[in-house]
Amino acid sequence: MGSRSRRQAVLPVLLMIVIFGVSLKVIAGSTLSSHGRAPGRHLLQVDNASDTIRYSGDNTVRVDPLDNFKKYRGGYNLTNKHYWSSTIFTGVYGYAVAILWLLIGVAYGFYMLLARFCGRRENCRELQKRSECHKLCPLWPVLIALTFAVLAIGAVGLVLGANAKFHSRAKTVVSIIINTADDASKTIYNTTGAMRDIKDTLEVSNGSAYASSFLMTTSEKLDSEAADIQIQARKNRRLIDKGLEIVYIVTTATICLNLVAVIALSVSGFLRLRHLLYWLIVLCWLLTVLCWIFFGLYFFLDKFSSDTCTVLDDFQQDPNNNSLSSILPCDELRSAKSILSDVSAGIYDMVNKVNANISYLQATSFPNLMYVCNPFSPPPEYDYQPDKCPGNTIRIGDIPKVLKIFTCSDPNEDNCSGGQYLSASNYKTVEAYTSSIQSLLNAYPGMESLIECQSVKDAFSQILTKHCGPLKRYAQMVWASLVFLSVIMASLVLIWTAKAIQDQKHQHSDGSVKPHCAAPDPQEPGKTKEFQDNVEYGSV
Repeated sequence: MGSRSRRQAVLPVLLMIVIFGVSLKVIAGSTLSSHGRAPGRHLLQVDNASDTIRYSGDNTVRVDPLDNFKKYRGGYNLTNKHYWSSTIFTGVYGYAVAILWLLIGVAYGFYMLLARFCGRRENCRELQKRSECHKLCPLWPVLIALTFAVLAIGAVGLVLGANAKFHSRAKTVVSIIINTADDASKTIYNTTGAMRDIKDTLEVSNGSAYASSFLMTTSEKLDSEAADIQIQARKNRRLIDKGLEIVYIVTTATICLNLVAVIALSVSGFLRLRHLLYWLIVLCWLLTVLCWIFFGLYFFLDKFSSDTCTVLDDFQQDPNNNSLSSILPCDELRSAKSILSDVSAGIYDMVNKVNANISYLQATSFPNLMYVCNPFSPPPEYDYQPDKCPGNTIRIGDIPKVLKIFTCSDPNEDNCSGGQYLSASNYKTVEAYTSSIQSLLNAYPGMESLIECQSVKDAFSQILTKHCGPLKRYAQMVWASLVFLSVIMASLVLIWTAKAIQDQKHQHSDGSVKPHCAAPDPQEPGKTKEFQDNVEYGSV
C-alpha cells in the first residue's frame, strides 16, 4: 500500500513537470519563428491566372494534415483548403496538449476508481505514519493552492483584456475592407446612373443610337460588377462577423466560467467540502483542456494575422501578381479602363467642338462669351485635371446658367425678344445633357481610383500602418496569457488532486475515520497512546 501512495503522490509532480516543459517549448518555438526571419520576409505567392508559383522573399512552408502531413508550399490563398489546414495546424501544440491532458484525466480517474474499490482497507501502521505528517503540515498545500488561484485569477484578467482588444481590432480591420468594397459599389452605381441619364436624354432628343447603345451596354456591365462586389461584401461581412463573434463569446464565456470554477475550487478545498471538491476538480480539469484548445486556436489566428499583413504589404508592392487577386475585384475592374478612356475621349472631343462654336460666336456676335473648361488633357493620356482650367472658362455643369439669358421662356417662339435664340425645349435638352455629363465627371475620380485599385491600396495602407502591429500583438498576448493560464490551471488541479488524495486517507465520506484494526497490546503504553491519537484524529 505504501508504494501505491508514493505513486499517487509522485504522479501529479511528474505531470506538472511535463506541462511546464511543453509550455516552454511552445514559447521558445514561437520566439524563434517570430524573430528568426529576416525583416523583409514575404510569403510564397501564387499567380492565379497562370497557376504558376512566384517566389517573393523567404518561403513559408507548413505541415498540411490534409495532404498526409506533407509540406504545404502554396502561399497565402484563402480559396485553398490546404492553406487553411496547414495554418490551423500551427496550433497543434495546444491541440496536442489538450488531448493529452484529457486522456491523462480519464486514465487517472479510472485508476482512482480502481484504487478506491480495491484498496478500501488499510493497515493501522500506515495510517499512523501519515497522520503525523497530516497533523504537522496541513497548511502548505493549501497555501500553495491559494497562491496558484491568485495567479489564475490574474491570468484570467490578462486573457479577457487581450481577447477584447484583439476582437475589437479584428472587427476594425474587417470593417475597413468591407467598407472599401461598399464604396467601390457606390462609385460604380454613381457612374452608371450618370450614363443612364445621358442615354435617356439622347433617346428623348433623338440622339445617336450608337451612343445610346454604348452607354446602355457599359452601364449594364458596370452595374453587374457593382452588384457582384456588393453581394460578396455582404456575404463575407456576415460570415466573418459571425465567426469573430462566436470565437469571442465562447472564449469569454469559458474564461469567465474558469474564473468562477477556480474561486469555487479554492473555497471548497479550504473548507474541506470533499464531494464538491471532487466535482470541481473534474470541471477544472475539463476547463484546462479548453484553455489548451483556445491556445492552439489563437496561435493559429496569430499566424493568420501575420500572413495577412505580409500579403497586404506584398500587394502594395505589386497588385497585379498577388495571391489576393482571387478575392479582390481589381482584375475585373481593370478591364473597364478602356471604357473609361473612351468616355474621357468622348467628353474631350465634345468640349473642343463646343469651344470651336464659341470661338465663332465670339468673333461674330458675342465677344464676351466664355469658353467651356475641358477637364481632360490632350490625347493619348486624357488625364482628368479639372483644377487646371483657365480662369476665363466655365464648368460643363454651369453651361445652363450661361445659356439661360439666351433662352426664350415663352412656348410661342414668335413672341421671343431679340437675343433669345434658344427655345425652352432645346434649353431643357442642353440642361439634361450637361447635368448628366457633370455627374459623370463628379464620379470620374472615384472610378479612376477604383480601376487603378487605388482605393484598395489606400485601405490596405491604413491597415498596415495602424492596425497590423496591434492586431498581431494582441493575438500574441491572448495565446501567451492562455499558455500561462493553462499551466496555472493544470498545476492548481494537480495540487488539489494531491490534497484530496491525502485527505481521503484520513476521513470517510461523512468526515470521520474509524480504522478497522486490532487494539494494541495494553502492555505497550506508547503504542496505545499512538493508537488513541490516531482514533481521535480520525473522529475530527
